[in-house]
Amino acid sequence: MTEKEYNKCVDLYSDNIFRFIIKNLDHAEDARDVVQNAFEILWKHCQDVPFEKAKSYLFTVAYHNMIDHVRKTKRVTLVDEFKDEMKVSDHRINNAKEVIAKALANLSEVQRSLVLLKDYEGYSYEEIGEIMQLNPSQVKVYLHRARIHLKNYLVKMENVI
Repeated sequence: MTEKEYNKCVDLYSDNIFRFIIKNLDHAEDARDVVQNAFEILWKHCQDVPFEKAKSYLFTVAYHNMIDHVRKTKRVTLVDEFKDEMKVSDHRINNAKEVIAKALANLSEVQRSLVLLKDYEGYSYEEIGEIMQLNPSQVKVYLHRARIHLKNYLVKMENVI
């Protein structure tokens, strides 16, 4: 890959990758770090990665960096999560975006990533499989289970009101 092709990758894919990562991390600065790290890794391996495979490569690297980041922060904030779970709240959500965001937050990291890549970004099963290192049939099964989980969450009246 040439320098010109690398710059084209930055222009074409940086917003999509950022959008995907921010939906999973919910923290803009962390998402920017993950995206920047993915492009840095692409730059280091630009001789090995053909331009046609750059999009898949970037999403794969960003996804794995995001997982690593989540694992690091999960270790640190686990005690705070227990404190939040013990609080009883009667806070009701009336905004559809907030309801969907909360429903997505209840999914596992893999399920949330699958739903966002397929339904939000519009990738094919094969592309998602390449990004997440799953075969297309696994992607379909995991995505189906994630959608069932979302449906079950969203049909409960106390979650929507």
